[in-house]
Amino acid sequence: MPLFKTLAAASLTLIASVAQAENVSGLYQVREPLEGQGAEARTAATAKALDTLVLRLTGDTKAAQSPALAELRKDPQQIINQVGTEAGPPESVLVEFDPGSTERALRKAGLALWGSNRPSILGWWLNDSVEGNNLIGDGQGSAQPLRLAAQHRGLPLRLPLADLQEQLVANAKQLEGSDPAALREASERYGADALLAVHAQEADGKWQGKWQLWLGDKREQGTAEGADQAALADAVMLAVSNRLAPRYVTRPGASSQLQLQVQGMTLQRYAELSRVLEPYGPRLQVADGKTLTYGVTANRDQLRAQLGLAKLQELPADAPVAAPVAPAPGTSTTPDQPAAAPAPKPFDGLRFRW
Repeated sequence: MPLFKTLAAASLTLIASVAQAENVSGLYQVREPLEGQGAEARTAATAKALDTLVLRLTGDTKAAQSPALAELRKDPQQIINQVGTEAGPPESVLVEFDPGSTERALRKAGLALWGSNRPSILGWWLNDSVEGNNLIGDGQGSAQPLRLAAQHRGLPLRLPLADLQEQLVANAKQLEGSDPAALREASERYGADALLAVHAQEADGKWQGKWQLWLGDKREQGTAEGADQAALADAVMLAVSNRLAPRYVTRPGASSQLQLQVQGMTLQRYAELSRVLEPYGPRLQVADGKTLTYGVTANRDQLRAQLGLAKLQELPADAPVAAPVAPAPGTSTTPDQPAAAPAPKPFDGLRFRW
């Protein structure tokens, strides 16, 4: 297995750097506003930060209240690296949770996790207020509440430049329409996985918004409201997170033993694939040239979704199986009497290529 030997010998450092990288920046750091002064307010904010983190990592609005997390809620310090305070407004606590301890605690509680490899979202957000319309662009001050809300909910958000051409495309009619063709065309240069279209309006002293999300050929939509723009942004990002999570979080008992074959491997791709497959307990079974075959524990559809985020392309079911099958145990060969080649075993898994 020449490729496997090369990878095993040369990729340890690369694997470590890639496997530890988080696609979602600050996934285990949570900010929560302080409501009051003193130790009691700080403790309450820290407890709320734990709830926020559990929701980020599970996509389950009820997970934080699970009886299996009762002890952790009593003493969240066991998974916290440090707690700091940030000046406002509003004054907040910044809680840095330990990734390894957190994941072990949640898995021990029987909760399935959504990893850091998440679909990037390009947000087309139009504010409509008494002051006029404003398409929020990457360099604007009004982008900050959106970025903070996305970070709070564990979503990798990107924003367009909002130049004149994009302002003409991303109008209220387009953002509320059901055909995303024009937005898709305008979004091509940003290379995001998903499109989020939001038309936010100020009325009666509060903000309301209609949102739509396109990921591939799937469309989600809804409405949200908040006391101000920041609250509306958080409500929208929470709703989006709740819709996305079921595609990537494998519930306990929903997984099975699968084979996965990936073609076109290189050293860099091996490290990337190791990071993507880490939640599925990958076991390398066969390496043949640039093709690797793994055993994994996963749900087929959710594994497809994760590999799609890594830009792998699925091969048709009738694609040739490239990996050879090793001889059966106990089979011997001699120069005079070579053993017959074993019959190929049926491949009933998923095949992808880079």
